[in-house]
Amino acid sequence: MESLFDTINVRDLLSAQDLSDPTSPLSAPDLHLLIQRLESQSFQIRSQVQSYLVSHREDFAHLFSLCSDAVSQTREVSDDVAAIIRLLSDRPIDAEVREVVSEMKAKKEELKVKKELLGLVGTVVALNQRLESVREALRSGRFEFAAEGLKELKVALRIGDEDDREPLVYGLLRKEWSQCFEEIQEVLVKYMEKAVRFDGDLNQVEVKYQLEVENVNGIQLQTVLEAMDVVGILEYGLAKVADLMIKYVIIPFVNHGRPLSFLEELHQESAVLKIVASPDIKFEFLDGEFLYSGILLFIKFIYRSVCLQKSSWMRCFGRLTWPRISELIISSFLSKVVPTDASKLPDFQKIIIRTSEFEAALKELMYISSSDDNDNRLSNFAENVEVHFAFKKKTEILAKARNLLLECDFSIPQEYTRDGSIWKNDETSVQSSSHVVNLLFLSERCLVSKAAKQLMGLIHQTLQDVCLSSTRVALEFYQTARDAILLYEVVVPVKLERQLSGINQVAVLLHNDCLYISQEILGFAFEYRTDFPSSIKEHAVFVDLAPRFQLLAEEILQRQVQLVIYNLKEAIDGADGFQNTHQMKQFESAKFSIDQVVFILEKVHIIWEPLLLPSTYRKSMCSVLESVFSRIARDILLLDDIAAEETLQLQRLVHLMLENLSSLFESLAPGEQTLQEFPAQSPEDLIPSLRKIWKLSELLDMPLKSITASWENKELLSCGFTINEVGDFIKAIFTDSPLRKACLWRIQNASF
Repeated sequence: MESLFDTINVRDLLSAQDLSDPTSPLSAPDLHLLIQRLESQSFQIRSQVQSYLVSHREDFAHLFSLCSDAVSQTREVSDDVAAIIRLLSDRPIDAEVREVVSEMKAKKEELKVKKELLGLVGTVVALNQRLESVREALRSGRFEFAAEGLKELKVALRIGDEDDREPLVYGLLRKEWSQCFEEIQEVLVKYMEKAVRFDGDLNQVEVKYQLEVENVNGIQLQTVLEAMDVVGILEYGLAKVADLMIKYVIIPFVNHGRPLSFLEELHQESAVLKIVASPDIKFEFLDGEFLYSGILLFIKFIYRSVCLQKSSWMRCFGRLTWPRISELIISSFLSKVVPTDASKLPDFQKIIIRTSEFEAALKELMYISSSDDNDNRLSNFAENVEVHFAFKKKTEILAKARNLLLECDFSIPQEYTRDGSIWKNDETSVQSSSHVVNLLFLSERCLVSKAAKQLMGLIHQTLQDVCLSSTRVALEFYQTARDAILLYEVVVPVKLERQLSGINQVAVLLHNDCLYISQEILGFAFEYRTDFPSSIKEHAVFVDLAPRFQLLAEEILQRQVQLVIYNLKEAIDGADGFQNTHQMKQFESAKFSIDQVVFILEKVHIIWEPLLLPSTYRKSMCSVLESVFSRIARDILLLDDIAAEETLQLQRLVHLMLENLSSLFESLAPGEQTLQEFPAQSPEDLIPSLRKIWKLSELLDMPLKSITASWENKELLSCGFTINEVGDFIKAIFTDSPLRKACLWRIQNASF
C-alpha cells in the first residue's frame, strides 16, 4: 500500500529522447502518449486500492464502527453541554450553591444560639433558685447561709460591673438581688438594734447575745455580725450602734458637769455598761488620766461585748467612732489645757505622755491602726502644742487688734488741735499721750489715732515674743505681726468710708496713721532682726509692707486735696467768671464766692495745720492755694471788656480775699525746725500764682504805659504772665487808640 503513496514523476512516462531539451514544448503525440500512460497508471492504482480494501475489509469496518460511535458520543456530549448552558442561563447554579451554604451557616448559628440560650436558661434558673434559697434562709433565720449566697450571687451577677449588651433577664435578676440585699440588710440592722440598746431610765447600755425578731428566735449576735461582714454591710450595721454610743455615753462622759464612771456587768446572755456619777471624786482632768481611763474602759467593753474580741470588727467600729471621739477630746480637753504662756509649755509634757499611752492601749485593742499615722490624732495634737499655743496666741492677738480698730472713734482731743506747739515741743508727750508719736526716719512728731498707737504697741510686743520663742512659734508670731499690720489696711478704710468722702480731721488722722505705720515697719528690721531665731531671719521681711502704707497715706491726702479743690472750684463758679462786677448784684455774687473760698480755706487751715507735718501741710496747702489763685487770675484775664468802675471792684475783691487769708499765709512760713529746709521762702515763692494775682490787682489801676514798661522790664514775665494774657488784658481795659496800638506793638516786639 506504501507504493500508492509514492511520487509519480511525469518524466518517467515519456521516452528518453523527448526529454533531451527540457525547455522545448511537448508535441501532440507526446501528449497522447502521456495521457495513455497516466490512465494505465491510474487503473493500476485503483486495482491495488480495491484489492487492499477487500483484503482489509474487517479492519475498515471496525474502524468505521469506531468512528460512528465517536460521532454519536460527541453528539451526546454536545447535547449535554447545550442543556447545561440552557440551565445556567435560566438559573445560575452558583446562586443556589450560595443559598445552600448560607442556609447551612444560619442553621449552625441558630443551633449554637439555641445551645447558648439553653445554657443561659439553665444558668438563670439556677440563679433564681439560689435567690429563692437565700430568701428562704433569710426567713428561717439561717443568716450565714443567706449571706454566703448573696455574696456568691453578687459575683455571678457581676453586681457593679454591668454591661449594656447583657440579656435583659440579668437586669431582672440584679433587681431581685438588690431587693434581697435590702431585705437582709433591714433584718440584720433590726437585730443589731435589738442587740445593743440604751436605757435612759437606768442610764446604761445593754448588749444581748440571744436575739429574737418577728418570731425568729435563738439568733446569736455573733451570727448577725458574721452575716453583715460577709454581705459587706458591717460598717452600715454598726453605724447606728456607734451613733448611740457617741450620743449617750461618750459625750455625757466628756462634757458632763460632774465626773462619771463606768461599771461593767457580764451575764451569760448579756452584758451591761452602767454610767454612774462619781460625786466623791474631784472633777479635774488635769493630765488626762481620769478621762483616758474612762474612755479606755468603754472601748474594752465594746471590744469584748459588741465586737466579740474580733479585730476586724473592732477596727470597723474604730473607723466609725474614733474621728468624733478624738475631736471631742481635743475640743473639750486638750485645746483647753494648751498653755497660754511659753513658760508653761514644759508642764504640758505629762499630758503628752498620758496621751501617747492612751493611744497605744487603743492600738492593742485594734481600735485604731498601728500603721496609719492619721489615727494618732491626739498625739499629733499634743506633740504640736507649740503650734497650737502659737495659733491660740495668734487668734488672741488678731482679735485684740481687730477690736482696737473697730472700737476706736478716730477722734483727737481738743487740747491737741487748739495749740499744736504744746505736744510738738513737749518731750514727755510721746510717753504720756495716746496720740503723739515720733516718726523714726523723719525726726518729727505727729498725731495719730489711739488705735494706731495701740496697734503698733501690740505688734512690738508680738515681735519681742518672736525673739524669745522657738522656731515654729516664732514663725507663727511673725505671720501674726504681718497679719495684724494688714488688718489696719483692711478694716479702717472700710469702716471710715463715709468720713473719707468729706473734709474732716478723721481723713487727716488716717493719713498720719498710715505714715506712722510705714515708718515703724521700716524700723522693724533694725530693731528686731538681729534677735530673731536664725532659721527665720532670712524669711522675716516687713519692708514690703511699708510702701503699701506710704501709698495709702498719699492716696488719702491727695483725695483730701482734690476734695478741697473741687469745693473751691464750685465756690468760684458762683462768681460767674467775675463779669460785670460794677453792677451791685454781680458784685455781691462775686463777693459771696470769695467769702466762700476764704471760709473753705480757713476751715482746711484749722483742720490741717495742727495734724499734718509742717512740710506736708505747706505742700498740700500751697497746692490748694495755687489752684485757687490761678483759677481766679485766669477768670479775670479772660474778661474781654472791663469798665473803669469794674476794675476797681475786681481789685477790691482780690484785696479782700488776700487780706482775709493773711493768717493762712503766716502758717505757711517755716518754723524754727524747718528754717534750714526753707531758708528764705515767702508765700509768693511757695505759690507762684500768688505773685501773679498780687500783680494783677496792681495792673487793674495802672496806666497803659506803666503796664507796657512792666512787660518790657520782664516784671510781668517773672510773675507768670504770658504775652497773650497781657495783650488781651490791655484790650479789655483800654479803648482802641494810637497809644494802645503803640503799646501793643512794643509788647509784641520786646527784645527778649
